[in-house]
Amino acid sequence: MRKHFPILIEQDEDGIFIVSCPLFQACRSYGKTIDEALVNIQEVIELCLEEEQNEEVSNVFIGIRDIEIAV
Repeated sequence: MRKHFPILIEQDEDGIFIVSCPLFQACRSYGKTIDEALVNIQEVIELCLEEEQNEEVSNVFIGIRDIEIAV
């Protein structure tokens, strides 16, 4: 069985790509390229799934919104 998981991709000031999966707490990784970061987050998600093997993932990803704030 294959499942889809949402991920967020950011880039820090040093150009490193930071990826996270919002369905799991502290499920983050990084890479020098987006492809490297994607491979790394896949491994982390697999570890998170192993840890939560006896529990159902109860969080449901809804989406991402952009909010404008005057600064």
